[in-house]
Parts: sequence; C-alpha cells; structure tokens
Amino acid sequence: MKTLYENIHQEIIDECRNGSQKAQFQLYKLYYKPMYSVCMRIINNNAEAEDVMQEAFLKAFTKIDSYKGEVSFGAWLKRIVINRSLDYLKKRKVKFEEISDRTKEMSDYQMETKEVNIQVVKDAIQKLPDGYRIVLSLYLIEGYDHEEISNILGISNSNSRTQFLRAKNKLREILKDNEVFSYN
Repeated sequence: MKTLYENIHQEIIDECRNGSQKAQFQLYKLYYKPMYSVCMRIINNNAEAEDVMQEAFLKAFTKIDSYKGEVSFGAWLKRIVINRSLDYLKKRKVKFEEISDRTKEMSDYQMETKEVNIQVVKDAIQKLPDGYRIVLSLYLIEGYDHEEISNILGISNSNSRTQFLRAKNKLREILKDNEVFSYN
C-alpha cells in the first residue's frame, strides 16, 4: 500500500473537490508561476504556453477526484501540465529526429565555466530546436530520466539520450557564440 503524501494545502484541495471556485482560484494562485514556467520551457511561446497552462488547470480541476495523494499535489499537477504541453506540440506536429541504433554518443566537451549569465543560458535553451529543447528540459529541469522521457514522448530510450546529447552540444555552440564558456 502506498503512503499518502501530506500536502500543506490539503484543505484547499478538499474544497476544490467540493467544487469551490474560491479554492480553485487559491490553488491557481499557488501554482500558476511554476506551472507556467514548465509550460513555457516546453512550448516556447508566451501566449501558447499561457493557453496550454489554463487548459491544464481546467483539466486538473475536473479530474481532481483522481488525485489520490500518492505524490504531492504539485507533482500531480505538473504531470498534467507536461502532458498537455506535449499534446499541444503533437498537434503542432513537432517531430523528434529518429536516430538509428548505430548512432554512438557524441564526445562530450570539457567545459570550464567563466561567468555565467543565467538569462543568457535560458535564452540559449529557447533557441534550441523543439525536440532538443523538450528532451533537455524534461531531463535537466523537470528531473525525468531517459526511460520516462521515452515513454512520455513515444520515442526510444536511445533516441532520448541522443536528443539530449545533441541538445547539450547545440547549446554549447550557442553559448560559445555568446562567449559564456571556454573549452579546454
């Protein structure tokens, strides 16, 4: 039997289950910013990310009875936001490069950090092609492993790893142009 997660906002969650719009607005205010950030990292467009995030909240509120408390509410909501974002991209027909199984991992550069401007790095991530950006974001920022990413995106595990490696290399190229890193 799985133990239930103790949410600090359990009272508000329970009120949402009872249909309270005030409680829904409270939860929205609590989770809006982090969920928008997740959406934005995947969608890469302010207006579209806003729309997808709104749809994700609506879906969460209509499906709140399916939340069993086995993970934090934020983790449950984040999964909905990620799935809605990926569904949106599928409708936009974002393609992930298919990589043959013979493709070997590319060599990793040795990097030495100079001064890193976080905004420059964020901007560089947004310049990545959709497939690269999504895998990189899911792995580095959202904390999914390659097996989870392959299941979420419907790609092979090796494809996830290769997309991630190529994303890192492309990101290095972009950052090198901005002279953020120096190579040994």
